Amino acid sequence: MDMSTGRLLRDGVDLRLRPRAVQALNALVQNSGRCVEYERLIRDAWDGAFVSTHTVDETMREVRKALGEYGSWVVRHRKLGYSVEVPRSDNLVKEGWHLWNRRTREGFEKALACFEQAALHNSADFRAFEGIASSYQMLATYSMRPPREMYRGFLRAHTRATALCGMTPELRSSRAHGLHLFERNLEEAQSEFLLVLREKPTLATTYVQLSILYATMGRLDEAWDVLVQGRKVNPLWALLPATEIFVRLCRREFESAAEYGRKAVDLYPYLQLGRAFFAQALEYSGRVEEALAEYRFARAMSPDLPWLGALEATCLAKSGHVVEASTILEELNQIRSATYVDAYYMALLLDALGNRDEAFQELERAVEENSTMLYILDVDPKLDALRNDLRFRPLREKLFGLADASTRVSADSN
Repeated sequence: MDMSTGRLLRDGVDLRLRPRAVQALNALVQNSGRCVEYERLIRDAWDGAFVSTHTVDETMREVRKALGEYGSWVVRHRKLGYSVEVPRSDNLVKEGWHLWNRRTREGFEKALACFEQAALHNSADFRAFEGIASSYQMLATYSMRPPREMYRGFLRAHTRATALCGMTPELRSSRAHGLHLFERNLEEAQSEFLLVLREKPTLATTYVQLSILYATMGRLDEAWDVLVQGRKVNPLWALLPATEIFVRLCRREFESAAEYGRKAVDLYPYLQLGRAFFAQALEYSGRVEEALAEYRFARAMSPDLPWLGALEATCLAKSGHVVEASTILEELNQIRSATYVDAYYMALLLDALGNRDEAFQELERAVEENSTMLYILDVDPKLDALRNDLRFRPLREKLFGLADASTRVSADSN
């Protein structure tokens, strides 16, 4: 509320409430949690002019409508007045997003617990279910927990959130990301992302997700163009630099990826994705020792991400440090006995150690587990050696479907 102009804004957009309605809402906010009687509302919002309680009720209906999904926070006390009552779930939701933004397994799991508690306190609070859905999605996306199990949890919570508040741009974007990573329904995901950007062109996360989708489809120039648009919308969005490294890697622009990667980790030194992509760019541009230093930094920063160890070990094996790589492989196998380890990364490591047959067994396992990393099967430079093996195409067809594979092969040949 901007009381100097008598306006109520949401995300910078004027909700066009009448000044009296804004003043009435302000009176409630100034007395949050307490009932403001009709007489006081009339005094504060109408400057004591004579108006009926019916006029107050109509004004409050206008306020509730303007507040959208938060309209239920304005509570009517029959024959007494109104109050603003923020549900107990509100602080839990705020705490959940704070923990979520740590982007660690512990952070996502604690965030999930907060959102679930919020849902128990207020089963009508869509934000709690939106948080639950996002936590499940990120635990799978970051290869922290089994993807099939996490995606089922995501879909349940997303469906509940949508039932409560409709398909908001944020919920549509997360659903489209799910269509891409988990279902590999690329055309529908693209349509949904483009609809989001028409509805809410300021949603920075959608530019990142759409760029990744275009990279997946081999449309690398479009992937880059989307990131340029995203920078104009929010130049400091944390995931933009990491995604730019990723797109450069897919374009095989390893030197420029490494050069930009240094700037990216200077901006966001504790974002593990950016650090991991930077390490890969250094590795593929031939700066192995620097790459290993970055992998080790990332592992120390995020010890709960086994795939970082797999990437370091892969780099070690390719540079001739077989004993060290084998030691990390043993550690990962021990970890795997107790928790999820993404088979996609294990395939890379085993192939680097010269175990091509075992590498393909791991890729088969990745397909069975629906590894989220399979979305870059066609463009990942780390898979170039495996992609040339005769066993690769049947595995890919199993993942994407024979008809889809034929279409893509035809398009590639043209």
